Amino acid sequence: MILLSCKTKQPSTNVTHNKKPQLLVFSKTNSFRHTSIPDGIAAFKQLGLENNWDIKFSEDSLIFNQKELSKTQLVVFLNTTGDILGNIQETAFETYINNGGAFLGIHAATDTEHDWDFYKHMICAQFKSHPKQQTATLEKQSSCKHPATAHLNTSFQKYDEWYNFKEPVAKQAVVLLELDEQSYSGKRMHTQHPIAWYQHYEGGRILYTGMGHTSAAYSDLDFLTFLKEGIHWCLGNKEVTIPEQGQSLLDKELSLWDVWMGGVHSSVDIDFETSDNVKTGKPLGLNNDPKNVFEIIEQDGSPVLHITGEIFGGLTSKNEYQNYHFETEFKWGDKKWEPRLKSKRDSGILYHAKGKHGTFWNVWMSSLEFQVQEGDCGDFIALGDVYGDVPATRKTRDNGSVYFTYDPLGENIPLKWGKGFESGQASKSTLYEKAHGEWNTLEIYTINNESIHLVNGHVVNRVKNARYDIANKTIPISKGKIQIQSEAAEIFYKNMRITPIQKFPSKYKNQ
Repeated sequence: MILLSCKTKQPSTNVTHNKKPQLLVFSKTNSFRHTSIPDGIAAFKQLGLENNWDIKFSEDSLIFNQKELSKTQLVVFLNTTGDILGNIQETAFETYINNGGAFLGIHAATDTEHDWDFYKHMICAQFKSHPKQQTATLEKQSSCKHPATAHLNTSFQKYDEWYNFKEPVAKQAVVLLELDEQSYSGKRMHTQHPIAWYQHYEGGRILYTGMGHTSAAYSDLDFLTFLKEGIHWCLGNKEVTIPEQGQSLLDKELSLWDVWMGGVHSSVDIDFETSDNVKTGKPLGLNNDPKNVFEIIEQDGSPVLHITGEIFGGLTSKNEYQNYHFETEFKWGDKKWEPRLKSKRDSGILYHAKGKHGTFWNVWMSSLEFQVQEGDCGDFIALGDVYGDVPATRKTRDNGSVYFTYDPLGENIPLKWGKGFESGQASKSTLYEKAHGEWNTLEIYTINNESIHLVNGHVVNRVKNARYDIANKTIPISKGKIQIQSEAAEIFYKNMRITPIQKFPSKYKNQ
């Protein structure tokens, strides 16, 4: 298992999304050079013609600069090897990914930049060895409906050079294809053996395939279709689909989720740097939860998410979701922790979460929040650089401060924390939360960049015109990850499901 600690940088290079996508296919080598690279270039040229992609081919590292990358929607490493970028180029590439860029790695891309931590964590694995080239059986992972593998049979055979990796693929990657190690001879990993995977990483979309060593691969229809459909996913043209009947988001292994843990309060007994200010403390990082703050317990034969609340953190979906109905039940536990012992019990459901982990208080991503807090369930809060408009009534407290309450007939109020905005929060219209210890039903309906909050069947808030500020640009936002907060209070969630929708239920239109 690879445990990550992601570097935090301030974005400065914006990725411009043109009507005709701009791709960069990079094939520089400073180690072994694959003789199939010209065949790969020829295949990409044909894919570019067929799909109206503008593709630039290069082996010049200096192309990794702010000006060139700002025009590029996808970077492809085609059988690159060795150390191929300098420090300045690496920084430009990291910023490109942080600002919504995409990356496709082919075969020897995992035999590239072994000493660059950001790249190692982004691509999720590093080449170790391989047996002789031979035919092997590949198994498609049925739990994943990714466009890159939709055309493939559940089990099939291919001839290639099959890489072993130094460590198993990092937990945050979603595996698309695995090798059946009993189907070939020679060196093996002697564990689960992923050979193609994807992830959303630090703001960007990442896809890797271990196939592509041989020249013949670049005339194989299955492989070319993987590349074509995978590129469409990288560009955001196609998505990982939710089953029409919906999908449960909780299982014993929390297999659909990652965990990001923030700073640790000084009251916590742990072998890690602590701080009285958890908002600025050093985060534990990705999939590093030594206190088991997030765990699945079983109640009545069903999985229940138990969040202790001891450390601030976010259970983060591996996938981004768009146009869906999210539903869950929750109840409060009894425990509370520093620094919130005297505060209301608090959690939250963050959606349309974008960019890097730890953007907000070193813990959560920029996102829209469905507030889960005692007496405030259903409030809307804008976190980081994702925000929106709420039909609301403006009110004034006794101390003169302004606040807003959702009103379906109210004026659309832009809500964001920061200069030029009156507030980043809109209270729910009415309190429908049940008594402490009772189960409550929470729902989010979202279509494009509008969403509705429901508590126990009642509409309590509505967000319109959701948008995202990134690198001095404002873009509409209609999809993103989901995060479930740990925020110093014990809480339980169960029956968590997501179902695709095409429109809002008519009964909620005017509520």
